[in-house]
Amino acid sequence: MAAEWQVAVAEAREANGFTGEVVQRTVDGIGTALRLDHRADFYTELGALTDSGSFDAFLNHWWTQALADSASDEETRRAAIDFADVTVSLYARAVGGPTSTPEQIEAIAAGSEVP
Repeated sequence: MAAEWQVAVAEAREANGFTGEVVQRTVDGIGTALRLDHRADFYTELGALTDSGSFDAFLNHWWTQALADSASDEETRRAAIDFADVTVSLYARAVGGPTSTPEQIEAIAAGSEVP
């Protein structure tokens, strides 16, 4: 699934023009990028995972938070969250998970209301 993730990141960058640093979607990468007040929750939730099926959703959620936490200002934070939304949607579609339509992905990338 690493290949699908890399493709989703590249497609999301192209779709919304995100130029910021991308946090690695690993436990260490996310844990390092999170603000201290979020880091404890991250590791607590990680320790409470009971099945491997929820691990992907866990990573998606906390990767988005790590991108937001690592942003230098509010504008960069909003761009990072938009980028994360598009990336996670593209990745979910690639691995057969819940999907968004191309129109919804474009709306997310443009920062407008999702149809």
